[in-house]
Amino acid sequence: MRLFDTHCHFDFEPFADNFSDNLAQANQCGVERFVIPTVGPQNWQEVEALSSQFHGVYHALGLHPYFLTDESGDYLIELENRLRARTKFCVAVGECGLDGLVNISAAEQEHIFIAQVKLATLFQLPLILHSRKTHNRTLQILKQCRFQFGGVLHGFSGSYQQAMQFIELGFYIGVGGVITYPRANKTRQTVAQLPLEKLVLETDAPDMPLNGHQGKANHPKMIGEIVSCLASLKGMSEQTIAENVWKNSNSAFGICE
Repeated sequence: MRLFDTHCHFDFEPFADNFSDNLAQANQCGVERFVIPTVGPQNWQEVEALSSQFHGVYHALGLHPYFLTDESGDYLIELENRLRARTKFCVAVGECGLDGLVNISAAEQEHIFIAQVKLATLFQLPLILHSRKTHNRTLQILKQCRFQFGGVLHGFSGSYQQAMQFIELGFYIGVGGVITYPRANKTRQTVAQLPLEKLVLETDAPDMPLNGHQGKANHPKMIGEIVSCLASLKGMSEQTIAENVWKNSNSAFGICE
């Protein structure tokens, strides 16, 4: 099986000091491609360097709502310049969006998010969306901006109806380790109902550890366990799941298979 982790913070600790070995571990588990989203100017350059140096590693450039500061707006011009000078390994704008649980004003979050939606439109790139307790407002902004280049709704845990609204706007739904928890019944049922051709898989490593691995840093090599769980939920073979999400993942980011 060829596997694709569409969302992993592979530049964070505990991977940073030994990136090559961690990448090799993932490769040995069949994970051939990765997208590393950025969180702000503090890791743009580092992630650009990783994706230019290591085969199968792609990245996105963005301003994550959780990491916004009073100075974040000042970096929008630099973000635009980096996107203008991007290599083929930069496949999206993000991670960007809205977060209803952080102590940053909604107005400021929306200002930065809308600016990034406009940049994605300017450069005809997909978005990697962060939306926590903000699905309705995120959808509203995407519609108001008439965004047409799709992307991935990362870390989905909403309702079937909400997921389908994002799918109708051209987005894929990012499915991660949450489906491995039996108590996450609502999300598991929703994912089971969603069309397979609109799903991609992600770890969000080192965050969101899988069931049975609580307290440990998550790792891209765990994607295979998410494949197994999704296969069980959908009543399909792991091979069928893997083949479809591989195709979906490359399509989401405009990467040649």
